[in-house]
Amino acid sequence: MSKKLQNATNLYLRGIRDGAVDEVLNNYMGKTYRQHSTGVSDGKEGFKAFFTDFFKRNPERDIQVVRAFEDGEYVFMHVYQNLNHGGAKWITTDIFHADEEGRIIEHWDVIDAFYQDDEIFGSFEIKDEELTESNKSVVRTYLTEVMQNHKLETFNKYVADEMKEHDLSISNYASWIKEHYVNYNFVFRVMGAGNYVVAYSKVAIDHKDYALFDIFRLDQGKIVEHWMNKEIMPAYA
Repeated sequence: MSKKLQNATNLYLRGIRDGAVDEVLNNYMGKTYRQHSTGVSDGKEGFKAFFTDFFKRNPERDIQVVRAFEDGEYVFMHVYQNLNHGGAKWITTDIFHADEEGRIIEHWDVIDAFYQDDEIFGSFEIKDEELTESNKSVVRTYLTEVMQNHKLETFNKYVADEMKEHDLSISNYASWIKEHYVNYNFVFRVMGAGNYVVAYSKVAIDHKDYALFDIFRLDQGKIVEHWMNKEIMPAYA
């Protein structure tokens, strides 16, 4: 495990799960820390203030990193959180930006409610690492052609007929795209490791704006599995 991946893991498990915030600030974060979450103030002090209160409200914390990989300076994580023995259950998708020493200096996340195991739990094995850039290119082109330019006739060029969908609100991914207004206004980042590619985007769904993570697993150049985690974006004056 690389230093950046270890530091991101420690931020979650030692910091948020175990409550060792000062350990995180002193050992796993860089000299500066920029936070893009709407509920957490920027900087190291904002992180500490938020989680000091979070620990009081949530003394029991079961946190599991289910999927994680790195791509250049960035780390992606797919995380399950069970707070206070089921009082609240969340799925979190995160991007961490690391400095040249592997310390975390920036963070984006999307948090959505957890309902059942299939939304997040399951096997995770990175394969075909030599195909990372090729698979990222497939996803970028798919998002541009189908989700931005709405060339729905090209859908089957990128998505396998038997693609497994993990989002409970979607019974059939192809039908969902046709039946709802779905527009990827801006794709912020595409990350990949072998057969897994993640896209973080601003997406309008039925005229509501979401910050949205797509997690794709690819095989032989096509998307064969899909997870989605989204959070509605606050309105700005």
